[in-house]
Amino acid sequence: MPSPHRVVVIAAPPVSMFNIAVPEMLFGKVLIDGEPGYETVFCAPDPGPVRTSNGVDVHIPGGLDVIRTADTVIIAGAGSREEADPRILAALRRAAADGRRIASICTGAFALAEAGLLDGRAATTYWRYTGELGARYPAIDLQKDVLFVQDGPVLTSSGYAAGIDLCLHLVRSDFGAAVANDVARLALVAPVRQGGQTQFTDTPLPPESGVSFACTRAWVMQHLDEPLTLTDLARNAGVSIRTLSRRFHAETGLSPLQWLLHQRVERARELLETTALPMDQVARASGLGSADSMRQHIQRRLGVTPSAYRASFSRVAAVTGSTPARPRAHV
Repeated sequence: MPSPHRVVVIAAPPVSMFNIAVPEMLFGKVLIDGEPGYETVFCAPDPGPVRTSNGVDVHIPGGLDVIRTADTVIIAGAGSREEADPRILAALRRAAADGRRIASICTGAFALAEAGLLDGRAATTYWRYTGELGARYPAIDLQKDVLFVQDGPVLTSSGYAAGIDLCLHLVRSDFGAAVANDVARLALVAPVRQGGQTQFTDTPLPPESGVSFACTRAWVMQHLDEPLTLTDLARNAGVSIRTLSRRFHAETGLSPLQWLLHQRVERARELLETTALPMDQVARASGLGSADSMRQHIQRRLGVTPSAYRASFSRVAAVTGSTPARPRAHV
C-alpha cells in the first residue's frame, strides 16, 4: 500500500487557529480503500507552544526539518504580515527547489512572496490585504477577487473559508472529485466553489420577499441531465430572468449558466470515477449533451480528455474487487 501523501503545515506565530485546523480537519477525512490518503503534520521554527492570533498557545511538536519529508507544504495565515522568520523563508525556498507543492492560506501568501516564490505567478490573499501584497511585491500577478488560485505547483487562497476551498481543490487534484465531494459532505461544507469565484460581494439588502435560490440550486442538482434554461430556473424560483441573474450572482459569485456548467462537469467527473458507463451515457447523465461536447468541456476545465481522467481516477476496479492503480498525487 503506498504511503499517505504527507502534508506539512507551517504554523508561523501568531498563527490563526482556524487556518491550521482546516487542513487537519479535511485531509484527515480522506480514505482511499479504507486507508488514510494523507498524513498531516505541523511544524514551527521553534517547536512547542506557539502563540495564536487570539492569544492562545497551541503545541506544535515539529521543527522545520520535517518539511524535507513533505509532499505538500502549507503555510497558514498569521496575524502578522511583517518580518517573516528567515528560517521559514529558507525552508520554503528549499522546499520549492526540491519540487514540493507549496500552498498558503490567507496571509501566508506574504511569506511566499517574501521568499520570492510568487514572482511572476498568479496569486491572491485575504481581500483586505491584496492591495498591500501587490504594493510590496509588484512582481506578483495579483488576483484580487478570487477564492484561490493555482499557478503551477504554488497555490494561494484568500482568508478563512477560502482555505477550505483550497484544501478541497488539493484533494480533488490528488484523488478526484468523488473523494473530494465525500470529504465535503462529511465536513458539511460546499463541495465545489470555483477558485475564480469572488471572495465577497457587496450585496444590497434583499427585497422584502427574501429571495434566495438555495432551493432552486438543489432542484437543479436533481435535474442536471435535463436541458435546463434560464427560463426553467427563473420559473422554479418564481422570479424574472433578470432578477434570477442578478441575485444568483450575488449569492454564488457566478452567473446561473456558469454555475450550471460547473456542476455538470463535476457530475461528469464523479461518473467517470465511479462508473463504467460509456462516454456518451456519462455526457447525457451529466447534462453535457454528447461525448464530443463533454470532451471539450472537460479538456478545457481540466486539461485532459475524459478517457485520460478516467484512467487516472477510476475507482470501479476497487468496487469490483480487483486492484486499481492508486491515483498519483500532483506535486
